[in-house]
Amino acid sequence: MKKQFLFILGACLAFTNLSCTDKCETTRTYRTTVPVTLSLEQIRSGITTEAPKDLVNPGKIYVKDNYLFINEVKKGIHVFDNSNPEKPQSIVFLKIPGVIDMAVKENTLYADNYIDIVAFDISNPKAIKETGRVKNVFMNGLTDGISWYYNAQNQTVTDYEIKTVTETIRTNCGQNGINPIYYAEDVAFKSGTSPSASSGSNSGATATGAGGSMARFTIYEDYLYTVSQSDLLLFNIKILNKPTQQLKINLGWGIETIFPYKDKLFIGSNTGMYIYDNKNPEKPERLSIFQHARACDPVIVHNDIAYVTLRSGWCGTAPNRLDVVNVANLSSPRLIKSYDMKNPAGLGIDFPNLFICEGKYGLKSFDATSATNIMLQQHIEKIDAYDIITLEGKHLLMVGKDGLYQYDASNPKNLKLLSVIPVKKEI
Repeated sequence: MKKQFLFILGACLAFTNLSCTDKCETTRTYRTTVPVTLSLEQIRSGITTEAPKDLVNPGKIYVKDNYLFINEVKKGIHVFDNSNPEKPQSIVFLKIPGVIDMAVKENTLYADNYIDIVAFDISNPKAIKETGRVKNVFMNGLTDGISWYYNAQNQTVTDYEIKTVTETIRTNCGQNGINPIYYAEDVAFKSGTSPSASSGSNSGATATGAGGSMARFTIYEDYLYTVSQSDLLLFNIKILNKPTQQLKINLGWGIETIFPYKDKLFIGSNTGMYIYDNKNPEKPERLSIFQHARACDPVIVHNDIAYVTLRSGWCGTAPNRLDVVNVANLSSPRLIKSYDMKNPAGLGIDFPNLFICEGKYGLKSFDATSATNIMLQQHIEKIDAYDIITLEGKHLLMVGKDGLYQYDASNPKNLKLLSVIPVKKEI
């Protein structure tokens, strides 16, 4: 009986091994990160002005006078005449490899070109000209969880693009002949590693514009401030078209955003909010850090209250919430109350009205009269909301994966849609 059992077992194993030698073709589709290497010559000579283009992957937004600037992530900047918010007119597309952020003072636009800061004369938006450049400012960067880095020895930048790949492979037969479809992303890059106006950058100076709460660039008096993943960098722009780097302050890792309020700078990071005294704009001094669980963290401020959204995702696993912080004593910020959110991103304040972007969950309007009892006024669903700018005259601009939305916010309980600049869906 034992010999019979061993014979049967051996036959089964032989059959299994034989069947596994059969080869099948399996088609799979998945998302992955693909490395792209660029030389400094490609990066620095790749700046051109082109005819208007459709939005495909919008990022940061900025407003100066009647002009609207929308970042096409790492590709360039769309420039619109927004004199009539109900009918914004596309003027030009400024192609800038690696661009993520921007700020404007008078007729000069400042933007990143991967490792450099570049100044542009935009007095004639249809004929934008490069006027100045500060080289080798940023050694690496992080956008949507995807890192890029600069190799000084080879003088190249290696970036990564997320692409959808479909491939047919030879494999052992299995899963009953079903051809699976996989959707995956490179976890290493999603975690951020690599192989090697009143709601944003409005400094109070009338010559500057306004950015959103997600901004890494801001202008105060004669200085441009930027934050990298680890540093606060200061540039002298007294001569507008010739910026010069003046100061670098190491902040640690995970730095994300910068928000100027009066003579203070509020810097958002993965782990907390940094508060800097900027009375001497040539040399900001740290006052305190308000620490929180690891999360994406933009911040805005009104009077003695800071509003901080914490978002889980590639930059952390903290609960999704709004933290309301008392900053009356800038050396000792104190949490007043936390409010549960879905997946909060950028936010804007036109006190007492607070507006919060909730990603795929839409845009929310709150009454923030009482910091301990912030109440929902309106929830606009079925749109994607990433960042927001509130302007005087009850005008609100919001950008997300769907495009750029403009609202009449004179009634914060019933925002009125003025126009949409839609994203062109990729086929």
